[in-house]
Amino acid sequence: MKFLVTGGAGFLGAALANRLARGGHTVRVLDDLTTGDPERLARNVLFTRGDVTDVPKLWTLLQDVDCVYHLAARVSVPESILYPREYNAVNVGGTVAVMEAIRDAGVKRVVLTSSGAVYGAQLQQPVHEDLPPNPDSPYAVSKLAAEHYVRTIGALWNIETVCLRIFNAYGPGQPLPPSHAPVIPQFIKQALNGGSLVVFGEGGQTRDFVYIDDVIDALEAAALARQIDREVINIGSGEETALVSLIDLVGRLTHNPITPLRNTSGGGVKRLWANIGKAHALLNYHPKVGLEEGLRLTVERDPRFSPSRRDTAPLTERRLSPDPRAS
Repeated sequence: MKFLVTGGAGFLGAALANRLARGGHTVRVLDDLTTGDPERLARNVLFTRGDVTDVPKLWTLLQDVDCVYHLAARVSVPESILYPREYNAVNVGGTVAVMEAIRDAGVKRVVLTSSGAVYGAQLQQPVHEDLPPNPDSPYAVSKLAAEHYVRTIGALWNIETVCLRIFNAYGPGQPLPPSHAPVIPQFIKQALNGGSLVVFGEGGQTRDFVYIDDVIDALEAAALARQIDREVINIGSGEETALVSLIDLVGRLTHNPITPLRNTSGGGVKRLWANIGKAHALLNYHPKVGLEEGLRLTVERDPRFSPSRRDTAPLTERRLSPDPRAS
């Protein structure tokens, strides 16, 4: 098959593109390199630098493509609060541009990576796909709007669509920006370097952490599964983990216990945990990597966490706040 992966030089996108290429498929990647890195991609992946709003470039890349994976997006919850117009332009406007180009090029299926963040605060846990979304950030609003555009345009133009609501994905190579870093690589880095860590809230808030290989299994299955047109499907581990438990796990794994500094304000929703029964039924999705094993694999396979690459000075003065909200 022939695939286009937008945002394909990012953390998830590159892992997906490389998996598809190893399977003998033709894979094209479009990425503007805001956060992506083409060095992540295998040599047999065809990379093009560009923006998803560049419709002529999109149309060219879409020729003879069987399925599009639309991963290109801005993904930081705190950043979206500061720059909601940018998040709307990229996550919503970019999605509409992709769908128009897909329509014009005659592509038959598109898989959108959405986010568990669209649920927001929910009394019922684990959350299932029939619950009304309750987004609480511009990021979450933009992902929900992208879902609606994909499904609506798909229905109008006879394009098969599926939206995967991915929860807190993690694994080797996950980016560590200087602020609002994803919670797992930030915890690991701080533990290995003897640094302190600010945890917003009481640390009892829970999330569903899912290892990258399991996410890629779900994405791969979504290209071929039958009877999933216009479906929205949760992709998580199906396990609920409190941040305090995650801190303990990271401390035991690295033999460097973390004593968190608590800021009782903020912290996001109290609980967010995926019901993955629909993914079982429609995608034959069965997560294989538990959290403890996933953390071990992340440390072992990520060169940033090897002894020769760690920072030489403790990070006690760099009290960065991890962002457990974005998926």
